[in-house]
Order: sequence, then structure tokens, then C-alpha cells
Amino acid sequence: MTNSKHIKEDHEHEACEKEYPFHITKEEDRELRQKAAKAIPSPVISQASFFDEYVQQLMIPPVVMDMARKAENMRLSPWEVAAMRKHLSPFKHHHGKYGLLRKILHLKAKADPSHPPYIRVACTGKSQYDYLAEADGHTQKPPHKDKGDVGSPVVLEIWPAQHYSPIHSHGETTGIVFCLAGQLDVMLYDSLDWNAKKLGLTTLNPGQCAWLSKDTYPVHRVYCPLNGGEGKTGPRFMNSTEEFGASFHVYLNEDETPMMPHDHEEHHDDNEKKISHTRNAFDYIKEKDKTKDKFKTHSDLSWSVLRRVLAETELS
Repeated sequence: MTNSKHIKEDHEHEACEKEYPFHITKEEDRELRQKAAKAIPSPVISQASFFDEYVQQLMIPPVVMDMARKAENMRLSPWEVAAMRKHLSPFKHHHGKYGLLRKILHLKAKADPSHPPYIRVACTGKSQYDYLAEADGHTQKPPHKDKGDVGSPVVLEIWPAQHYSPIHSHGETTGIVFCLAGQLDVMLYDSLDWNAKKLGLTTLNPGQCAWLSKDTYPVHRVYCPLNGGEGKTGPRFMNSTEEFGASFHVYLNEDETPMMPHDHEEHHDDNEKKISHTRNAFDYIKEKDKTKDKFKTHSDLSWSVLRRVLAETELS
């Protein structure tokens, strides 16, 4: 009887425990997934099978649907996934060095230990850690150690298992989050605040697409729920597996989306505030003190550099 009582208490405690990254119980998790599944418009773009689903999809802006249609056949190839896994491995390669992606994770975790890091790959321009690939002999361009360009309209994001983003907003952009590999959880919020109301929780698998605009679902947190090895995710956590999720993101500024309603009022804020209306900078909530801050959208790697590194990676 005593053992049964203890087991029941342990299960009740586990169900009520609020853990990183979303700080919700298992019951709240179920409720938020149900809310997302019934939301109008749907936060996830999919082919409708029922009348209710059709209504949910019908309310999604046409410009968003167009972006999703253009991305619907995109996937990472098996060799790209295998090469990324090798570069994310927590173990050193035969030459005694970590893979490129693991090196970047270590550098980002050292710079900001408040949450487990993820990797942004810009499809245009140069990026902050391109020099690491150049130093390893993968490219012939002169090394640069500046932060690179900001505001790439298209980015690939690599999410190691159990790593996550802060709560953040995408300003007044319109865009999509398209899952390419692995699995991603996306929590939606009604405002940019640590205590903001949670609108719903949804999971993206390869081929599924979430979306956002300045008025609908602009604030979220992204998390990769796959096996990250030992330990619980949270501040200073670094996973110990090769598992990851990958997503393809498109962010268009207001003047690039003629099919969306625009706010034509002038913004009279200072320059630092003006850029947050575009993809050059986004606002987020700091994990440490729960206050609002801004980050300029520098990327960690350039796609041209990463793809060359992946192509030159020996797979066995």
C-alpha cells in the first residue's frame, strides 16, 4: 500500500511539474495542443480534409499560402542530414577536433548561457562564424571575424535536440517556419511578455509549415523535443547527441508583401526602434531577468559556406 501511494504521488508530482522551455504541466500541454488544433486561422498550413479545417485554412493570408506552396517540396537530402549530424556530434572527429556546428554551439553557449543555443544559417550575405570553416580549409576566401550581414530574408535554422529559442517577436514581418528535418515544437503567445497568455502549442514534422504576420502569431518560442541525452534542458544545458531539427524561415517586410494590409503611419521612434519593424532586428524576452531586449539578425553561418563544408564531410 505504501509503495503504491508513493508511486501515485510521484506521478502526480510529475504531472504538475513545470519544466523548461515552456514552463507548463502535462495537462496544460494537452490543453494548449487542443487550442492550437481548433484555432482560426490555423497556425499550421495543411491540406484540409474536413469543413472545419477548410475554414481554418481559408483565413490564412494568400501571401502566406504562396510562400508555403513555394516551399512545400523542400527537404534536406539524406547526405546533408548525415553530414549535419556529424558536425553536431558531441564527440571529436578522428583529427581531434569538434565538427563545425558543435564548435559554433560551444561559442554561442559561452557568450550566452541563458538558454541552449541554436544555429542560424543565412541564405544571403556573410555570417559571423564563416571564418571557422575558412580556418579549417573548407573555403579559400579571406577570413573575416565581424558579425556579418543582417536581415537575410531566408534562413535555415538548426535546432539541436532539447535546445530552444527565447520568446521572441518578428516585428511587422510576414513569414513562414517550414520544418525540413527532425521535429519542432512551437509555442504561440498573445504578446511579447514573459507572462504572456499562451495561445497554443503545435508540433511540426518535415513538410509542415507554421506562419506569422504582424497581427497574427508574431510571438513564439521554438524547441526541438528530440532526445538530447542526459540532463534536463534549461540554462547552461548542452545536449550530448547528434539529434536535431531543421527549419526553413522566410521573413518579408511590409513593403515586400503587397497582398497584406499595411500600416502606412510613419514611425517616429529612434533608429534602433525603427529597425525592429523589419527583419533587421527582432525583439525578445531575456531568459535571465525576463525583460524585453532587441537582437540584430546576424546569422552564424552562410549557406554557401555550410553547404561546401557538408559536401566535403567524409561520411562512413
